[in-house]
Amino acid sequence: MALVYLGLGSNIERERYITAGLDALDAMFGELAISPVYDCPAIGFAGQPFLNLVVGINTDLSVGELARRLRRVEYEHGRPKNAVRYTSRQLDIDILTYDQLTGVVEGVELPRGEILENAFVLRPLADLAPADVHPVVGESYARLWDENGMDQAGLARVKFDWRGRVISAADQG
Repeated sequence: MALVYLGLGSNIERERYITAGLDALDAMFGELAISPVYDCPAIGFAGQPFLNLVVGINTDLSVGELARRLRRVEYEHGRPKNAVRYTSRQLDIDILTYDQLTGVVEGVELPRGEILENAFVLRPLADLAPADVHPVVGESYARLWDENGMDQAGLARVKFDWRGRVISAADQG
């Protein structure tokens, strides 16, 4: 079984589609490890703010098959087949890491570069798996977060419930 971290995001009917994404992942993989949920401005385009989180799963699927199934979930929840980067979306699911694999594996960049580029990816990953080590940099996600120089403007943890349980509490401040 491979340990995989997935990034989830939505800026259209955010709560509805994050819930739908979690439901779909739970149906496919069983128990999920779920980070806190963060509100973050759209980056790279003018759009509504996103909700972002990281989910940990265990799977026997190959990287390519996992990517195909995740894309199918996105399509089932409104992603246009011709969607381009930096646009609004109902549900976006990205493979961030797949065990300690590196490089382009079955068409998927591993680990995903956004881990080291965007606070809305690294922060929830550091929350969920603080001691896990980035497969290229060799540093824990907690240390990478503590030492990052990323723009954190607008990044705020929000309250989010799923299936009657609080999975995220709002930042106090």
